[in-house]
Amino acid sequence: MVETATANSATQAHAYSFFRGVERNFDKAAQFTRFEKGILEQIKACNSILQLKFPVRIGDKIEVIEAYRVQHSQHKLPCKGGIRYSMDVNQDEVMALAALMTYKCAIVNVPFGGAKGGIRINPKNYTPFELEKITRRYASELVKKNFIGPGIDVPAPDYGTGAREMSWIADTYASLKPGEVDALGCVTGKPVTQGGVRGRTEATGLGVYYGVREVCNVADDMKRLGLTTGVEGKKVIVQGLGNVGYHAAKFFSEGGAIIVGLAEYEGGIYNEKGLNLEDVVAHRKSTGSILNFPGATNIKVSAETMEMDCDILIPAALENQINGSNAARIKAKIIGEGANGPLTPEADEILNKKGVIIVPDMYLNAGGVTVSYFEWLKNLSHVRFGRMDKRFSENQNGRILKTVEDLTGKKASDIERSVILHGPDEADLVYSGLEDTMIGSYHEIRENLLSLNVPDMRTAAFITAINKVGVSYEELGIFP
Repeated sequence: MVETATANSATQAHAYSFFRGVERNFDKAAQFTRFEKGILEQIKACNSILQLKFPVRIGDKIEVIEAYRVQHSQHKLPCKGGIRYSMDVNQDEVMALAALMTYKCAIVNVPFGGAKGGIRINPKNYTPFELEKITRRYASELVKKNFIGPGIDVPAPDYGTGAREMSWIADTYASLKPGEVDALGCVTGKPVTQGGVRGRTEATGLGVYYGVREVCNVADDMKRLGLTTGVEGKKVIVQGLGNVGYHAAKFFSEGGAIIVGLAEYEGGIYNEKGLNLEDVVAHRKSTGSILNFPGATNIKVSAETMEMDCDILIPAALENQINGSNAARIKAKIIGEGANGPLTPEADEILNKKGVIIVPDMYLNAGGVTVSYFEWLKNLSHVRFGRMDKRFSENQNGRILKTVEDLTGKKASDIERSVILHGPDEADLVYSGLEDTMIGSYHEIRENLLSLNVPDMRTAAFITAINKVGVSYEELGIFP
């Protein structure tokens, strides 16, 4: 096993550095804050970078696996951030995503520092047994280096990983830390049976919907764009039908929006009259592709789907999807960043000049970490949300309903009775907490946007994050 913490990475030779792009946005916002240069440099820097290479036997050969874990900020502990499995994983990407996690947690008032991890593999090339070996070895290396733990660093799912991988990590951690009562809190995004929380699967996509819905509910902003208030009737294009993109499209559709375009790696489809999401998913499952969906126009180059006519565009795939070469052709008036870093700084400049509202990733896709926070709290408290008060609420609602019926002489219908008597279960409370978080956080960002007269919402979001993290560093008293 080879370990290094150097900043040298072959990927830094690439023309575009994701981490430098994040720093560029940070610097743009920092000038609107009151903090001295030293504090700003501390906020911006990655505190700890772990690069790993470890051997795993795959079939009859031994493969050396490249992996990373970056803890960007420890101003609050534990650190928090997902683990992705992709051949695109590199140090620059993981550093950038860890930085965005710091700012994301601050924006939505989740008391974590930012972190991120990744393993440079294509998970499709491995059997479940082989993936389990790789995952468990990675987890054991994190334990050895003290880069994981319910009070240290709490990973979560990301691109290429899910509840299965998180359960392997939790089990590995527990086996190496016998008797640790809070061991399940070492990772979030677990299956519900293994300490997960209901609502986590759809959390990021639902957060995207709540955030964009709140943007659309501001009458002044919609008037400036020439749009009506609310999401109802608005045309939406979603790039990416993974967990985030699928659930975002699902909730937009349920909220009354019209899904006119969908894009995946094999191409895109478009129908200005609307696409039925579940039918598209079923079509892809049966044919292996979203292309040739009945009634839709095929778009061979997937990225060109984003250039079609729509009101709202949700890029929910990978980073750098909208850049200096295609930004001018984007027709959407609202872009909601479901993915991390789907727009480059060059794209930001072009679209901001056109008056497009860009709802930044560090706010909009924070639904996942918000609900991960709820899961972590559940693991530490060792009690399911709603267990203590669900029945009490139902009994109290029943007494209130009976009183009203007695006073009015009218009986509620079965449907009305079911709705009124329903006590909150875990998913209800998770949804409620997420909705409140996304609404409140958006208006904090918008307040900075208006009061400081900053040029765009991304800058306002960075200002919001920098102010909160900066105050934390000042209150820690680590600058004598």
